[in-house]
Amino acid sequence: MSEFAERIVEKQAAFIARQPVFFVATAAPDARINLSPKGMDTFRVLTPNRVAWLDYGGSGNETNAHLLADGRITVMFCAFDRPALIYRLYGRARAVLPQDSEWDALSAHFAIERGVRQIFDMAVESTQESCGWAVPEMTLKAERQTLRKYHAQEDPAERLVKYGDRDRSIDGLPVRSPTMLPYN
Repeated sequence: MSEFAERIVEKQAAFIARQPVFFVATAAPDARINLSPKGMDTFRVLTPNRVAWLDYGGSGNETNAHLLADGRITVMFCAFDRPALIYRLYGRARAVLPQDSEWDALSAHFAIERGVRQIFDMAVESTQESCGWAVPEMTLKAERQTLRKYHAQEDPAERLVKYGDRDRSIDGLPVRSPTMLPYN
């Protein structure tokens, strides 16, 4: 049975902190739905109605493209251990970049590494807890270090040359607002 609430309570915040992976879903009119898995201990509950997570450069930037177009987002956590549980956060989010005035305060919650492109800041409007009984029970072997290694050896100036022309999502939406500087 699903239970909805208006905020994250302490028990759910503790559950979120234990999860090694979470999923982010966004959509925009006339565009594909985007669903992205995330990990690397990048998620933080800041208040009962505010969360944030680090976003590393990688493939595309569909999440931000959809947020610029629509703003709506769903974040899902599911327990792969016991007890079974699925927990969703619904709300609106936006990207905060290193040049933004909010960056210093928000980035203080994280260990900022090379390759971090932005921090997503989400206003949680509601939450949903459900059983998760159909989710398989699995054990975490290890976190992958591939993305960290990739960014550690990459020259940031080369990254701008390599990815600087990616101003559009796979559906042609802008991935940066006109006032954003290129990502570092």
